[in-house]
Amino acid sequence: MRVIRGLPRAAGVPVALTIGTFDGVHRGHQAMLTRLVEAADDLALPPAVLTFDPHPREFFARASAPPRLLSLRAKLERLEAHGVDQVCIARFDATLAGLAPNEFVEQVLVRRLGVRWVLVGEDFRYGKGRAGDLAALRAAASSFSVEAMRTVAVAGERASSTAVRTALAAGDLERAAALLGRPFTISGRVAHGQKLGRSLGFPTANIPLRYKPPLTGIYAVRVHGLGGAARAGVASLGVRPTVKVGAPPLLEVFVFDFDETIYGRRVTVEFLHKLRDEARYPDLEALTRQIRADVAHARDYFAALR
Repeated sequence: MRVIRGLPRAAGVPVALTIGTFDGVHRGHQAMLTRLVEAADDLALPPAVLTFDPHPREFFARASAPPRLLSLRAKLERLEAHGVDQVCIARFDATLAGLAPNEFVEQVLVRRLGVRWVLVGEDFRYGKGRAGDLAALRAAASSFSVEAMRTVAVAGERASSTAVRTALAAGDLERAAALLGRPFTISGRVAHGQKLGRSLGFPTANIPLRYKPPLTGIYAVRVHGLGGAARAGVASLGVRPTVKVGAPPLLEVFVFDFDETIYGRRVTVEFLHKLRDEARYPDLEALTRQIRADVAHARDYFAALR
């Protein structure tokens, strides 16, 4: 898959295009990508995606922006897996945000991306102040055709990034997985930590997070990327209130029956079941007892799956 960082100065090969942040690449997004690839094949055009970084809501109000469901790298991997040939990552800044709807169509879609066919959601908005809508896009589309994608519902609920975040925040991993079409995951590289887990008898793989996660707590997880089949474990995701005050979020994973040096290894942690919320304990002895109980509960969870 070809990845273009920033809008090109001029279009190359004409494309079939869909537009969006695609945070999570949930089942609604997946339906759009399936339709994109299908139409692109019919039109003999490469299927392409226009996405944005940072997320527009991060640009306008970073402090109150929703947590990301996927890192940029993980999102690109998902898009490639769904058959996309080309992704343009436009930097969302004041210049892009200030384009009037007709300027966005002419300068971005036509001149810089060379679109011949565009797929958007029924509620698509674009241009300065989100003034452009589906009707405006169709009216401006003199050199390309426009198709609208209907909302995808899962068990009567609209598949959306907001719905996934709401489910994760509530600890409802089953509902989040249904909306995503897969379990929620976080990927990252294992880094050196304080080695506290090892001193307590539970060595952990520490995965620093660049962005605030959409969930916190203690979970039964599977870890991919350690060679061979995925391995079961228990993960703590949060700010470790017993250990340090004001610490940034960290993902710590104790992998069952595993003792290898994996610093620098990129792993993917699959969240399957929430065991409890994060809590502060009076001392390390109390924390150790709770970790021991968490490990036992997680092992029971995996034993029940067999």
